[in-house]
Amino acid sequence: MAYALDPAAEAAGYSLEVHDSLGSTSTLAMERARAGLPAPLWVVTRRQTAGRGRRGSSWTSPAGNLAASLAWPVPAGLTPERVATLGFVAGVSLEQALRRACGPSPDPAAEFRLKWPNDVLAGGAKLAGILLEYEAGPAGAAVVIGFGVNVAAAPEGLPYPATALAALGRPADAPGLFRLLTGTWMAAAGLWDEGRGFPAIRAAWLAAAAGLGGPVTVEAGDTRLTGTFETIDAGGRLVLRLGDGTHRTVSAGAVHVGRAAGAI
Repeated sequence: MAYALDPAAEAAGYSLEVHDSLGSTSTLAMERARAGLPAPLWVVTRRQTAGRGRRGSSWTSPAGNLAASLAWPVPAGLTPERVATLGFVAGVSLEQALRRACGPSPDPAAEFRLKWPNDVLAGGAKLAGILLEYEAGPAGAAVVIGFGVNVAAAPEGLPYPATALAALGRPADAPGLFRLLTGTWMAAAGLWDEGRGFPAIRAAWLAAAAGLGGPVTVEAGDTRLTGTFETIDAGGRLVLRLGDGTHRTVSAGAVHVGRAAGAI
């Protein structure tokens, strides 16, 4: 199957670049943004050799997996703080696209779940990651949203469990999943409405959240906090209830949920 946009994305003026191999879809998408974007642009590759993740991590995405990035021109007046909530739009979009591509899981414990701030889990293992990069330059501000989904295979040798749709017996292919994602993105971005509709996105994200109401540990630098994952607030920050009943709001960090929270 060839890569293509959902008709709603095409009608809205989104464009698409497809490559056989790239170092990073996000790197190329940001280069296009620096040159000036008249409309949002999707960049997708069949094989990615130097993908980027949070905290400078990198990985190779083999053929059969999905590696795609969206370069989105930021409207004038939209603050970086509001742009940052697009990460939750991306999470909701990807979770919905995965459900549409694969259907319901025969095992409820293996359903797709959103892990704060930007991963998708299946059966407690990482299935997908999302990365936001914001830049303001002479051509205007832009955000690049990178999506990496283990469709055919999961990387090995990671310090955390990882899985792939093929290993889960969830039939899907990268081009089909991508086309669905471009459509679910349109719906979620419309709901978000430049941040005005974030409460609705927040509700959708929480409905699919991993570990909500359970134990969670957050590591940020030399700080480690363990408590109960209560919610995310109006800015998308994680709200943690500590053992003494007080609350802490976390804006960034590595999160471990469920059994993993007590294992580190």
